[in-house]
Amino acid sequence: MLFTLLRRALMPALLVILLGAQSARADDKLTVLLDWFVNPDHAPLFVAQEQGYFAAHGLEVEMIAPADPNDPPKLVAAGKADIALSYQPQLHVQVAAGLPLTRFGTLIATPLNTLLVLADGPVKSIADLKGRKVGYSVGGFEDALLRAMLARHGLTLDDITLINVNFSLSPALLAGQVDAVIGAYRNFELNQMDIEGHKGRAFYVEEEGVPSYDELILVANPAHMDRAVLRRFLDALEDGVRYLVNHPDESWQLFIRGRGELDDELNRRAWRDTLARFALRPAALDRARYARFARFMQEQGLIEKALAVEEYATVLE
Repeated sequence: MLFTLLRRALMPALLVILLGAQSARADDKLTVLLDWFVNPDHAPLFVAQEQGYFAAHGLEVEMIAPADPNDPPKLVAAGKADIALSYQPQLHVQVAAGLPLTRFGTLIATPLNTLLVLADGPVKSIADLKGRKVGYSVGGFEDALLRAMLARHGLTLDDITLINVNFSLSPALLAGQVDAVIGAYRNFELNQMDIEGHKGRAFYVEEEGVPSYDELILVANPAHMDRAVLRRFLDALEDGVRYLVNHPDESWQLFIRGRGELDDELNRRAWRDTLARFALRPAALDRARYARFARFMQEQGLIEKALAVEEYATVLE
């Protein structure tokens, strides 16, 4: 009788303990490889983390900045991580090369790339680039952007001199080494130049003959991805974006929490200029837009064939 009474008394407590343990074990772990060092482009991810949205969706998310920004998609393709932040143009090239990757979400839904010149310099329109020097960091896609932009103004790459400035885009422009640079980000280089006392003028690629595309996307290996888990990840990310847009100042404080090195003028300005570019519906996929950009990549010779959208992008229901 005593044992029965004790058992009845202890059962509710044991049940709570067991349910708590089960709940703790229920959190699915995800590793997210960033595309570069932590910066305001990643704001929704960190807001979702700091606000507890990932945890609320039963997720334990670890975000890792890579030593080499080229590695994240390759590591995900190899099954070494769950999610990588990547770029839509890069996705088309890598899938065409045989990497098992698929886009399942979007973080930044507009291009950030620009052609950048000095506001008080001689280049007032892209047509003024004829006979001038243009700096770049990475050949291939940046060449394609520039080729398309020049063509819109009756020019070709033969009409300019390309100079590799090794990622020193704004310094090369300010030093007079080049007359323009391609590949400068509108939310960073423009602000960096302004902070240093130099006004820049940006020509936006999507306004100058280049089809619009997603700058930052989320990719996974389709053979390894758990669609239900990743859907919960996107739901939490959407919660983060919503909070970020509604409460930008509070979100900034969440973003720099424990990351005081980011609390400077450049990052504050980049934060402000990136807010409008985050995907409000990270899971949404505009198939026609992706197909159009794939054709652009093919026309520019960056991929041999424009694949069907379903071969490199998916919607998680």
